[in-house]
Amino acid sequence: MTQNEIFAQRLKNARVMKGYSMDELVSAMGNSLSKMAISKYEKCQLSPNSSVIISLSKALEQPVDYFFKPFTVRIDSVKFRKIKSKLGAKQEKSIKENISDLVERYITIEEICNAAVIFNSPFKDKISTSVQVKKAAFDLRELWKIGNDGIVNVIDLLEEHGIKVMEIDAPDSFDGLSSMVNDKYPVIVLNKNFPSERKRFTALHELGHIILPFDESVEEKNEENLCSLFSNEMLILESVFKNMFGSSRHDISYQELRAIQMQYGISCDALMYKAKESGIISEQRHKTYCIQKNRIPEFKKRMETSLYPPEESNRFVRLVYNALSNELITTSKAASLLHQSLEQVRGDLALV
Repeated sequence: MTQNEIFAQRLKNARVMKGYSMDELVSAMGNSLSKMAISKYEKCQLSPNSSVIISLSKALEQPVDYFFKPFTVRIDSVKFRKIKSKLGAKQEKSIKENISDLVERYITIEEICNAAVIFNSPFKDKISTSVQVKKAAFDLRELWKIGNDGIVNVIDLLEEHGIKVMEIDAPDSFDGLSSMVNDKYPVIVLNKNFPSERKRFTALHELGHIILPFDESVEEKNEENLCSLFSNEMLILESVFKNMFGSSRHDISYQELRAIQMQYGISCDALMYKAKESGIISEQRHKTYCIQKNRIPEFKKRMETSLYPPEESNRFVRLVYNALSNELITTSKAASLLHQSLEQVRGDLALV
């Protein structure tokens, strides 16, 4: 590709990632550029001057280098599940473009650092029942050497096993989604605004969609339920849970739930659901809990208060600074990969 062709494609990608229409980009630039000019730039019919490039860089919040970075990794497809993501078409398109951009940068730095992690699903037999899902969670914990303990950091665990995790600003109606890029690279997208317990649960729910080979007979809604069961079981095994609570209870105290929430990073709601699903409490008792939450704001607030330390995806950033510290890349290359300014990268490097 020529430099102008690269610029044209990068400009369109950056605009879509930002979620801007051409009119919205014009507005973000203070009407200093016309819609027709932007269209011509994206169609490679017009070459930008330096002032236009700087203005586009600021409006789209991308470093200038981004617009001329060659495409070293080809992203052929980003596939979402058919189930509605509760996002509009424009938001979904923006997320897809952000995923493509992240995977491209991620693969580049992994190659530089010789740190690629190949993802392989250990499950081949078709799954359709809750018993099979619980066994899959147990087997995966064994395979990944988690044992019976709580998972300290879910995001780190996923990225260690070849699953790329990204976080985005999104409305409350959006928890997360998963995608296979080029039918090879699994990516999980999380709503960065949610508390740690919810992000952990969502990340493992999406792992279920990626890693479990559901039978064709499993309907969409049932698959969602089974993935939630998988997530719950990954966070705390039913056998461990029953050892703590016993096989049958009428009431469970908040202090008991709170202690497990802090140790295992799983919400009170998920724990109460597990108590019902495991037969420790009755369906009616769980229903009473849900009604109480909806009726009493103070109770709802207590049950939904986050107690587990925040988690965020940082492997990609670590790899970039590792490469920079070992002089495998330049500061300019690091800034380009991180989509940050040179000044910010130099400030964050802080060699010790």
